[in-house]
Order: sequence, then structure tokens, then C-alpha cells
Amino acid sequence: MAPLPFIKMHGLGNDFVVIDARKSGLAVGDAWARAIADRHTGIGCDQLIVIEPAKSSLADAFMRIRNPDGGEAEACGNATRCVARLLMDERDASHVVIETVAGLLDAEEADGGRVSVDMGPARLDWREIPLAEACDTLHVPVSLGPLSDPVATSMGNPHATFFVPDAAAIAVADLGPVLERHPMFPERANIGIAEVQSRRRIRLRMWERAAGVTLACGSGACAALVAAARRGLTERRAEVVLDGGTLEIEWLKDGHVLMTGPIATAFTGTVHPSLLQ
Repeated sequence: MAPLPFIKMHGLGNDFVVIDARKSGLAVGDAWARAIADRHTGIGCDQLIVIEPAKSSLADAFMRIRNPDGGEAEACGNATRCVARLLMDERDASHVVIETVAGLLDAEEADGGRVSVDMGPARLDWREIPLAEACDTLHVPVSLGPLSDPVATSMGNPHATFFVPDAAAIAVADLGPVLERHPMFPERANIGIAEVQSRRRIRLRMWERAAGVTLACGSGACAALVAAARRGLTERRAEVVLDGGTLEIEWLKDGHVLMTGPIATAFTGTVHPSLLQ
């Protein structure tokens, strides 16, 4: 096997190893994903992203998302922005369509070198998230320590957003792994800890399903804004301030959620074949 080229990118510190498999047809399995994502013996990343040929005639490429445990994720907002930037540069275009297992996502250039992605509609029914039983997704009966009464939202992947007076005071690394696997979430859940600072500003800390504490989570920021707006705590457009920086989120009247933020390329390289044996 020849060395495997990759690009290391991040959105607000939410970091990815991106592999372009459109020409090679390379199939990246669970074991490869785990090996590459390992921060001690591999390259290290929150998710491994594989760009594949589009299956839909409407899309420019298909984006596959692998978690550090090798499992596949349905959505990742920060990774979508990174892949969108690569495709826009490749095509000298200001707009691209990215296909994921959760559907087609439109992305376009925004001001200041940022990228804006239409993350699709927020799904609010308990079956769509999914939850283990019928309940009001605005008040889900889940609690642990100082956290209770979350809002459940699907942005193509499941989220539970807990509102607290002080997000910095919450031990996310301790509570996150337990809540992620709560019986109410049959497919596990991303856990957001949100502090509403004003009608247009939310402070958010994230525990990502299968990835742990991350500096940013685009779909989590979308879910937090939708949750806050549903409860009447914020407007439908607000800044979401994560550990790694700020995203601009807007919940449109048609139910779609727009996410705008920066991306960065850290370095390029090749994966040595011995890592993947």
C-alpha cells in the first residue's frame, strides 16, 4: 500500500483528518478510522472525514464522517465547512452541495473568509431524534447531578441541550459520558451545556457522542440555538460561543438552520502504510 495523503483541518479547534477518496475508491473501515484518529499513535482528530464521489446528481461530493471509535456519524457542521472550503477552492466556486448520510447540505462563502452551511431542518419530534419513548422534546425527563430538563433536537444527529446559569461550573467530562448513554437516547446523544448570556448570545460547552469533550461542535451549536429559541430564551439568530470560538447560527422560518464560521488548514501529510496494517 502506498502512503495515504491527508489534510489536517479544523473549525474552531474541532479538528479533522480529511482524506480524498474520490479517485482511489478507497474504503476506510472502522480499524483504519480508529488508528488514524488516535492522538498518541496516529495523527489525532475529533473525526476522520472521507470525501467520496457523490451519489446524488445534485451534489458535488459525498462526505463520510467517522468518529474516533470507528463508528459513523450522520452530521458534523464544522467538518462540512472544511470540506466545503476544499471543494469551493477546487472548483473556483462560491457555492457547493455536499451529500451526507443525513442528506444534502448547501454551503457558500461568507464574509471574512468564513463559510456558511445550511444544516437542513431541525427535527423536533421524539421519533426523529430518536428518543426511547414518546415525550415533549422541549422538556425531556433526563437528569444527572446539576443537569436536568434538557431540550432534544436532531440536526441529522441526536442532541440534548441542558440550560444552566454557569456553563463553566459544569464538569462536562464527568457528566457527558453518562448522559450520552442514557436509556432515553437509543442511538446515544451529543450533550450540550448552554448558558444564555443575552437574547443574541449563548455560551456552549460540548460533549460529543463517541468523541468526548471538543472545542467546538457545529451541529451542537445549531441544536442549542434551536432549543433556546423554542423556550423563548433567545432570538432565532444568535452567536454561540464555544470553547474554540464563535459560530453565528440562525433558525430560519422554514425550519432550516444556517451555521456560519471560520475554518483553517493546519497541515498536510501522508499516512504511513504501517499505521493501517
